[in-house]
Amino acid sequence: MAKLYFYYASMNAGKSTNLLQADFNYRERGMRTLLFTAKIDTRYKQGVIKSRIGLKAPAIAFSDATSLWDVVQERHTKNPLHCILIDEAQFLNKQQVFELARVCDDLNIPVLCYGLRTDFQAELFEGSKYLLAIADKLAEIKSVCFCGAKATMNLRVDKNKKPIRHGQQTEIGGNERYIALCRRHFIEKLNSL
Repeated sequence: MAKLYFYYASMNAGKSTNLLQADFNYRERGMRTLLFTAKIDTRYKQGVIKSRIGLKAPAIAFSDATSLWDVVQERHTKNPLHCILIDEAQFLNKQQVFELARVCDDLNIPVLCYGLRTDFQAELFEGSKYLLAIADKLAEIKSVCFCGAKATMNLRVDKNKKPIRHGQQTEIGGNERYIALCRRHFIEKLNSL
């Protein structure tokens, strides 16, 4: 039986790189994959998964209105798929997470989701919340804080690298907007405001 996987980490841990490597491994063995990424992520060209080390691949851009089940089922009917890979999985909604579980259960296709666990206020994203709740396998991708400890938190900063405590949950950005920190330094930085 196929499984639903959730690989989570803080910012800059290599989630997209790991996804692209997994995709390469499937394709190298002659298997067909289908990649998705969040339409809201506008850092790169829409419909492209790109890692900070330069790897990239085309993907279907999903929004809240996208039925992942419909897209996967249609593609799978035309040409059997062997794996579904989701980048920026924190931006999935509850229904989409359950659709991905259905892909595993009804179509017997493994689904590998990669995303952030929490936002800059230590709150779960909707997609992450439901993936943590129903995924068959959870795996943390390790990142490192400046102190050498495991980074688990995402600190949002302004253009002067000062911590930001309030704002919308979603603000797209990379190293210029977020710093991955261990919990101790995350709390320390927020309390310094």
